[in-house]
Amino acid sequence: MKKLIALLTLAGMLTFAGSSFIYAQDEAQTDENTTEQVEETVAEEVAVIDEGDAAEASGENVPMHQQLKVKFIEGGPMWMAPIIICLILGLALAFERIIYLNFASTNTKKLLLKVEEALNEGGIEAAKDVCRNTRGPVASIFYQGLDRHEGGIDIVEKSIISYGGVQMGLLEKNLTWISLFIAISPMLGFLGTVVGMIMAFDEIQIAGDINPSLVAGGMKVALITTVGGLIVAMILQIFYNYILGKIEGIVNSMEDASISLIDILVEYEAKQK
Repeated sequence: MKKLIALLTLAGMLTFAGSSFIYAQDEAQTDENTTEQVEETVAEEVAVIDEGDAAEASGENVPMHQQLKVKFIEGGPMWMAPIIICLILGLALAFERIIYLNFASTNTKKLLLKVEEALNEGGIEAAKDVCRNTRGPVASIFYQGLDRHEGGIDIVEKSIISYGGVQMGLLEKNLTWISLFIAISPMLGFLGTVVGMIMAFDEIQIAGDINPSLVAGGMKVALITTVGGLIVAMILQIFYNYILGKIEGIVNSMEDASISLIDILVEYEAKQK
């Protein structure tokens, strides 16, 4: 539509110019020169319109992965590759933690009921069998506490606290690497920014003049690497916070369940006496 309107406008301009030339009193040679200039102007304007439409069409039809590939190349593989590596490794570790934590999640209420029933029916060994056949850190803590039941409630409590710290370490495994990738990704982007600015100033010094076309390459490297590093850091930060929330929920369940287990053991000892 824009192209059609522009062509009609230009056609009107030509008609008006032609009528003016007919009634003009200038010489024929002047009329011919003026007509040639108008035609050149029309051709240039139409070419500009065509180029703009083509650019818009190409921008709309280019797939997202192709645009990302172009930006990766424009940013410089030397600076974009480490950022992409941080994203891949960070996501791999984050997915591993998410899968591990999902398997580590346990229905503590159901486990407590099974342990209590096993204690009442078969004693400590039966309760240990229930914990041994149940997956998750809560069951492992229960097993360690039950295994030291002969030492008394105080020993059971200490063993639960100690082994709870061990399980916390297992839950938080590889989180330091994810936090490292979150911190280093923007740094790599800023490093590309500094290098891009140095390249831009070097080109200005060599040329001896500030020309936008000379510094555009360096500025593009600077901006793209910074954006890439920040995007990677934000993506990994979302997964990192989700993992921390998951660990916090598991730890709370562990603490509540451990207190309940001690209460169950106290009642069991009272019944045995």
